[in-house]
Amino acid sequence: MRISFVVPTYNSARTLDACLASLRGQTHPDVEVLVVDNGSTDSTPVIAARHADQVLQWGPERSAQRNRGTACSTGDVVVYIDSDMVLEPHIAGQIEAEFTANPETGALVIPERSFGEGFLARCRELEKRLYVGDDAVESPRAFRRRVIELLGGWNERLTAAEDWDLADRTRGVTRIGRIAAYIWHDEGRIQLRSTFAKKRYYGRWIDEYVRMHADTSGRKFARTALFRKPGSLLRHPALTAGLATLKMTEAAGLMLGIRDSRVAAR
Repeated sequence: MRISFVVPTYNSARTLDACLASLRGQTHPDVEVLVVDNGSTDSTPVIAARHADQVLQWGPERSAQRNRGTACSTGDVVVYIDSDMVLEPHIAGQIEAEFTANPETGALVIPERSFGEGFLARCRELEKRLYVGDDAVESPRAFRRRVIELLGGWNERLTAAEDWDLADRTRGVTRIGRIAAYIWHDEGRIQLRSTFAKKRYYGRWIDEYVRMHADTSGRKFARTALFRKPGSLLRHPALTAGLATLKMTEAAGLMLGIRDSRVAAR
């Protein structure tokens, strides 16, 4: 079973080498790596050329990049990885084993943890740990080719919440399973100002997602997993306080982005 990894990039030089090295370091013997760049001006294309089977140029945003990577890939399974992620070496092998053992399964969740520099990155690591196993937060990343083609790929109208949209549509056509090995997300050094700006930018697509999935979108934002393990929060009061600040900053950015979207639509 060939496993194709599709990695969209844009000025991803800081993290890309580690990401692609982890794909090339998979224990599974048949792995294909495709990087779909969107006009990077740093050394992203040079790094990609050292590791990838194909380096493509496509845009305008990551959903379109992923769809282009799918079209150009040759694997039985397509896995979508962000350029700031590092994979444990047994992920591709576990994907093949899970799909082989469960023919009715069409997509797989790969659980995610995080790491980074500074206090807020430690807060994010706590958050990601609490989300593991939460169906309202986790979305599948590995798809049988026939399933992702049946779904029509990623919704190119969305540049945020596109993973939620794809997960919602996937649940309508197939069973979603999971593997045990982890993806590790490199958060770098998190800053509140840039976090707010990023969420404000994403807010316009969050508004689009809410309109498309009004019946199910509410539970995506509730983040009840943060409260299902109160012991983890109580054991780390400083991190919990920092996480609350981080989530309030994100919520403020999203709300302003949604407002911007609705004002622009008038």
